[in-house]
Parts: sequence; C-alpha cells; structure tokens
Amino acid sequence: MGGTTINFDAINFKEKLSNFNEHWSPKIIAEMNNYQFKLAKIQGEFVWHDHKDTDEVFIVLEGEMSIAFRDKEVKLSKGEMFVVPKAVEHKPYAEKECHIMLVEPKGVINTGDTHSELTAENNVWI
Repeated sequence: MGGTTINFDAINFKEKLSNFNEHWSPKIIAEMNNYQFKLAKIQGEFVWHDHKDTDEVFIVLEGEMSIAFRDKEVKLSKGEMFVVPKAVEHKPYAEKECHIMLVEPKGVINTGDTHSELTAENNVWI
C-alpha cells in the first residue's frame, strides 16, 4: 500500500519563529493542497506590491501591524487576520517587531512583481 507519510508532530509557532531572526523573509511551515503556511517576522516598512493571481492572508500571531492601501489602512493586532484581494496594491508595515502567518499558494513571491532588496528567497522551509 503506497501513500503519503504523515508527520504526527504538532507545529509549534513559537518554536518555529525561534529558528530565524530576519525580517520580511517568510519561512514555510506546512502545505495543504496547493497552499503554503508561512511564518514571518516583520518590522519597519515593506514595499508597495500586489499579487496578480491570488489573494493573500495575513494572520497576526504576536504584536501589531498595519496594511496600507492607496486610499485606506487596516490595523491588525494579535489574534486578528485580513485577506488582501488579488491584484490590490498594498504595503504592510509594523512599528515594532510583529510575528505573522501568511497563507498563499505555492510559488508566491513576497513582493509580487515588484523586485527590491526585500524580495525574499522563495520556498524556504523551517
């Protein structure tokens, strides 16, 4: 009988977050179908960008962040989430370090089509 090997260990966010310090560099912790769950530490301002083909989910695990849009702003605190619709330009930022989870399809680049010094290496697992 073939099949997928199942890992029966729970994924601990705090433990995974302790494995890296860099900001704006999402790390994959799990996959579900064609989606990846990524943890990131953010601080300061990111770049204006969009994702042409997918929505993007921001879930705040610790701290506070904001997502700027061209005509509005959304503030998020621990325990809150927001879905940025596909093709909507946005710029996340956090005054103090904030820990977040992103949920997005495999292969999504953190800066979309905008290339900058904040474009992170893709598909890095922790």
